[in-house]
Amino acid sequence: MLSLLHIENIAIIESADISFAPGFNVLTGETGAGKSIVIDSISAVLGQRTSRELIRTGAKSALVTAVFTDLAPIPWMEQNGFPQGEELLLQREIQGDGRNVCRLDGRPLTVAQLRELGRCLLDIHGQHDGQQLLDPACHLSYLDSFGKTAALMTNYQQAYQEFSGIKRKIASLEMDEAERSRRVDTLNYQIRELERAELKPGEDEELDTRKKLLRGAGKLMDGLQSASFALSGNEDRQGACDLIADAEGDLREISRFSPQVEELASQLTALRAAADEAAEQLYDLTRELDFSPEELDQLESRLDVIYRLKKKYGSTVEEMLAYLEHCRQELDQIQYADDTIARLTTELEKAKAKALTCGKALSGARKQAADALQARVQEELKQLDMPKVRFETEFSPSQGEGGMDTTGMDQIQFLMSANVGEALKPIQKVASGGELARIMLALKNVLAEDDGIGSLVFDEVDTGVSGRAAQKVAEKMANVACHKQVLCVTHLPQIAAMADAHFSVEKGEKQGRTYTRVERLEREGRVDELARLMGGDLVTQALRQSAEDLLYKAEEYRLHTGKSI
Repeated sequence: MLSLLHIENIAIIESADISFAPGFNVLTGETGAGKSIVIDSISAVLGQRTSRELIRTGAKSALVTAVFTDLAPIPWMEQNGFPQGEELLLQREIQGDGRNVCRLDGRPLTVAQLRELGRCLLDIHGQHDGQQLLDPACHLSYLDSFGKTAALMTNYQQAYQEFSGIKRKIASLEMDEAERSRRVDTLNYQIRELERAELKPGEDEELDTRKKLLRGAGKLMDGLQSASFALSGNEDRQGACDLIADAEGDLREISRFSPQVEELASQLTALRAAADEAAEQLYDLTRELDFSPEELDQLESRLDVIYRLKKKYGSTVEEMLAYLEHCRQELDQIQYADDTIARLTTELEKAKAKALTCGKALSGARKQAADALQARVQEELKQLDMPKVRFETEFSPSQGEGGMDTTGMDQIQFLMSANVGEALKPIQKVASGGELARIMLALKNVLAEDDGIGSLVFDEVDTGVSGRAAQKVAEKMANVACHKQVLCVTHLPQIAAMADAHFSVEKGEKQGRTYTRVERLEREGRVDELARLMGGDLVTQALRQSAEDLLYKAEEYRLHTGKSI
């Protein structure tokens, strides 16, 4: 469960520490006081998308820290190399330049990793989630989540992708005779042009290097010859090699008279050997470099051919050779298209049969899940003061080819009838705001029963609910809180009265700045806050007495559910 939430410089919250209790926690306060900022902070520390605009004006960064305790084993931790202890500490710092620094028990992790872990810890249901019920596209995901069809969906999608891939291959081969003839002519021309060029991998780079060498040939030869003459000399003049040899010989004759002279003679011996080696290399290099104007012309002509081909077939010789191979393969496919299509058609029938088999298995599991979901949701709705509501799932065939698309063979939508004698109709056409809120709450409760997540957050999901229905929603949340931690932002006194821990969120001013304060209320404070929720700013003794009665009734209800406040 979420035990502690520490917030720094998030919107109008300068600093706040909230110690949540097990069971049912509520946050109340005036509109704009900062209740949703608390939920935004929880979302942020769980890796959800956020913005640097969330940083409090004047601050360089914002920080949210969350401590989770009493956790069941989390497979994600082991899979990602994080040891799981008795507590789990999450931190996210949002910096002014848009960067995020995230840590798990002091160790850094990415925002994506934080988001993955967050899904294992806490589930947030926002005040706009009910609108998803108005979109039939979301209904299938709810049903699949309830029916745990992930494995069947994976099998189906793999089979459907194979079926679709073969269909695309066949479509690419099917063309009329005129189009086929034009394409064959084009491919033959491109293949002939590239084959005539007799391209070799890396040829363009080698030729370019050689061209640079040839363009500097004159200066290169002059330099080599001058260096060779300096080392080797000619008939009229000694070079450095001969002069070093003479000096070496002179010192050798007198080396017996002085160890220092002998050492100098040895140095000249090494110097003479190095000079002779350099002279030999210069001679060999001069012989190897055979330049001619004709070679430069041929080389530039070849590079021009390659340049013109590059403009049509690729930026390098390797790319052009790859394109040539592609053309050959495409030409073979076209020339033998009929045979290939016949083979692929046989494969297509097998792939279609497999996809249909997997799709029917998925559809069957969905229909079984739909029956169970209908029973569970209707039971939940009875507890939420909607005993006459009928809830069903309508199946219709997919409009995709062969009755299949990427999601399976089914199109579904939720139907409901709110009143006895009324026909079932699409939920988005007949449900009121309060009914949508309660149906969404029923669905969320059913889906959360065995999802392994220990904490649920409801952010003003009671919108449109009042009177007796509000009391039923409060009782439902209290029941859920018997086996999961529940955090709820609410404006309804019936829900607030049912809480184990009641937090007041108040906005004020200090030194010319707006700030938000979050305080856990004791009993007297709860009575005052419940009275405010009932009557607004004008809190009378009668309202306080009504608040006392409401709180007492809530305590009685929780006592009978086996969990006292």
